[in-house]
Formats: sequence, structure tokens, C-alpha cells
Amino acid sequence: MLIDQLYREIMDSIFTTLMTKENLFAISLFPYIGFLWFLTNSGKAPKLALAGFYLLLLFVGITIPAGIYAQNHYGTSLANVDWLHGGAEFFLTLSNILVVLGFRQVVIAKEAEE
Repeated sequence: MLIDQLYREIMDSIFTTLMTKENLFAISLFPYIGFLWFLTNSGKAPKLALAGFYLLLLFVGITIPAGIYAQNHYGTSLANVDWLHGGAEFFLTLSNILVVLGFRQVVIAKEAEE
């Protein structure tokens, strides 16, 4: 019984320490970079959509320092500092627009062929 309880406490401690939102965020970048690599090397993605997917990395690159600045300068999270949050979200919106427009071009081109 004591060994089982000790094992559970150790595993809970490891899980709680490793599975923070910061660590999960950092870990999630690797599959996304892999996705970009495969998408780029396939040569089948619309260039505008591909630019949008890469722009999402810029959004991440801007959001991290903006969040740190918000925490250090204002003592709160990025979501609570409107001008910083809006500036960072602009790049997310731009990324989404480019992805949609890129795939829209493909749909229009396919419809024109038919």
C-alpha cells in the first residue's frame, strides 16, 4: 500500500510539473513545424495559404514577448492588456485570412476548369 501511494504521489508530481501550459505550448510547436515542413515539401499547398500557415509562427513569436511584457510591465496577462492583445491577435487574423484566400484561389481555379 505504501509503495502504491508513493508511486501515485511521484507520478502526480511529475505530471503536474511537466504538464504546465507553458510546457504544452512549447511541445506543440514541434508537430506544427513538422506540419509546415511536410506541407512545404509536398509542393501542393497554395502559396498564399502556405504564407498564412507560416505567419502563424510569427503570431506565436510576437505573442510570447508581448505576454512577458504584459506580465512584467502591467502585472497581468496579455489578454487583459487590450492594445498588446489586439496587436498580437492582428497577426492571427492576418494568418487566417491568408489561409482562406489561398484555398479560395484553388477552389475558384478548379471551378473554372469544369
